[in-house]
Amino acid sequence: MSEPTAPPAPEFIPAARPLVGEQERAAVDRVLRSGMLAQGPEVAAFETEFAEALVGGRRCVAVNSGTSGLHLGLLAAGIGPGDEVVVPSFTFAATANSVALTGARPVFADIDPVTFCLDPAAVQASLTERTAAIMPVHLYGHPADLDGLGALASRHGIRLFEDAAQAHGASWRGAPVGSFGEIAMFSLYPTKNMTSGEGGMVACATEEIARTVRLLRNQGMERQYANEVVGFNARMTDIHAAIGRVQLGRLAEWTRRRQDNAAYLTAGLAGLAGVRVPVVATEATHVWHQYTIRVEVGVGGGAQRDRMVAALREEHGVGTGVYYPIPNHRLPSLAPFAPGLELPETERAAAEVISLPVHPSLTPAQLERIVTGVVAVATAGG
Repeated sequence: MSEPTAPPAPEFIPAARPLVGEQERAAVDRVLRSGMLAQGPEVAAFETEFAEALVGGRRCVAVNSGTSGLHLGLLAAGIGPGDEVVVPSFTFAATANSVALTGARPVFADIDPVTFCLDPAAVQASLTERTAAIMPVHLYGHPADLDGLGALASRHGIRLFEDAAQAHGASWRGAPVGSFGEIAMFSLYPTKNMTSGEGGMVACATEEIARTVRLLRNQGMERQYANEVVGFNARMTDIHAAIGRVQLGRLAEWTRRRQDNAAYLTAGLAGLAGVRVPVVATEATHVWHQYTIRVEVGVGGGAQRDRMVAALREEHGVGTGVYYPIPNHRLPSLAPFAPGLELPETERAAAEVISLPVHPSLTPAQLERIVTGVVAVATAGG
């Protein structure tokens, strides 16, 4: 008599899942048939459509990555040696890297523990006579406090830039992120809310800045062989732009799904002992690049959070992300800019955060399994 077979394990739920389908394939084929593969008409159309859809018509310049966008945007805005730019430490290293690559100094400030974004009071305390700009990150798709940071920048005569890598379509008091700073960058990496396969978009407040970004991305020339400045090769291809144009057309629908998924997770997890669900500021429209809970770690430190991550994966088939386990000011590459710096809210967040799947391809059954898994693991003690 044969042994009874165990039911198959449920399909693993990844923390992120890029959505690429037949429309993107058709767009790529169109470009391949055209023979125009490098920067060309698709890039120009993508820039125009992105500007109209997401940043209130501001001038947009497409580049080959989000990091390139930050780097070239800062250079075009005149940031360089001798300057300081205040940034969060609780984010991906590209934010501070881009500042350092200009020859300027990244200065790390602490975060608001509710939104995970730069705290204006912490920024105020970090200003010096060399501070040239503040560059908040709209982390996880939640806008930074643009009222407080904007007022701070205005009061001290310094500039405001935006790292909007994770915040396509987010807004503050109804105005789109990317329309506040002199420059703003949106990443188009595969796991972002929309993708071009790889790439970035720089929104610019003035034509002068936009033209300089265009020069810098293309070896310093607007006309072939008429090099005006020393530049880079940071062009976006027409292949990538064609993908991005399709994704841009689907972004609003995907954002609504993310918001619905986030609402379901919050309803299922609110009030769970030891877990804090994300909170949205009343002024903000959140686009939920990540749905990030906090696990109260107590004396166990980050180990308790890490046990929950492992249990969700191994026992419930739920993938998660920890963004970001090591604050920038503790990284070997960036620690020399911040000797002896203590950022308590940043350190606490790095030990407590878990990002749960919230992407638009989730099914109702998967959302239910995520909630069930978190409740079970939290109730069991992690």
